[in-house]
Amino acid sequence: MADRQRPAGRTAPAAAEAGWRPPEAEVTAVYQPVEVLAEDGTWALGRINAWWRPQDGPAWCRVRILRARTAPRWIPFDPERLVLLPVGGV
Repeated sequence: MADRQRPAGRTAPAAAEAGWRPPEAEVTAVYQPVEVLAEDGTWALGRINAWWRPQDGPAWCRVRILRARTAPRWIPFDPERLVLLPVGGV
């Protein structure tokens, strides 16, 4: 599809293609700090700035790694790779 969106009600691809995004009407904007486990085993601070929950399958989140020169990307939420941090005080 020209705008890289899939029809509403569809599940996300197993591994999101570059530039893929869910239908905007189904996305919930948030501000959630996270620690992200990188492929090389290191941790980086990041932020989830949107959630999408398909009709079936896992929740997806749009993650931005802080201080990285990469664009935010949609990934399936995996608590083993994304540790949610408190927004306010402990």
